[in-house]
Amino acid sequence: MSYTHILTEKRGQVGLVTLNRPQAMNALNNLLVTELMDALEGFDGYQTVGAMVVAGNEKAFAAGADIKEMVDKTVDEMKLSDMVGVFERIRSIRKPVIAAVSGWALGGGCELAMSCDMIVASETARFGQPEITIGVIPGAGGTQRLTHAVGKAIAMEMVLNNRTLSAQEALHYGLVNRVVPPERFLEEAMSLAESIAAQAPLAVQAGKKMVNLAFEQPLGDALGVERHSFYDLFDSEDQKEGMQAFIEKRTPKWKGK
Repeated sequence: MSYTHILTEKRGQVGLVTLNRPQAMNALNNLLVTELMDALEGFDGYQTVGAMVVAGNEKAFAAGADIKEMVDKTVDEMKLSDMVGVFERIRSIRKPVIAAVSGWALGGGCELAMSCDMIVASETARFGQPEITIGVIPGAGGTQRLTHAVGKAIAMEMVLNNRTLSAQEALHYGLVNRVVPPERFLEEAMSLAESIAAQAPLAVQAGKKMVNLAFEQPLGDALGVERHSFYDLFDSEDQKEGMQAFIEKRTPKWKGK
């Protein structure tokens, strides 16, 4: 498909979506967010794609939402457009999504990165939720996912006092998976995605679902769901292939069945 504010390509088993509003530091407007979700859902349904990467450019992943698009909106107009609600579509993506972040990831950009399953950060990455400075709060998961990731104290300071985290601080607090030099941030994210895409597809999707469940259900309930998900995989051809390959000391050939 042809898009206005994103670029898409398939590299091996990885679907790459690049935010492409460089003149606006990749600020997230309704069209960009809609195109992004459509592209991710498209890759999710493509059998030969096992994982996805969402990237910005070296200067900015996304420097927030497009304020010019929202400044004159009423409550009813915001609810009707539900721009932040579109972010919830990421939760329905079955395959892993990795954010490749360099430079600014602020406001909606930080929320978008946190909506992904993993984050690879450049040494220049800066994460923040500066909505308080324009009279609102984060509305696309910034108060919730951030608190799960970095804890109450740091999240409070970021949300209430516009504190930003450097890449190393983000790594220390568990917000990102790894930090690499700026010239390698996309390469590293693609490498991680390729490694995951080479694993058993059904097991990867089940594993992603179960880890996310840990943040959504009480431990006792989630353990029961995990157990049944584990058992269900014994009805797959990939489970038989994977265990037989282990016994025979060879590389498994996954079918995603």
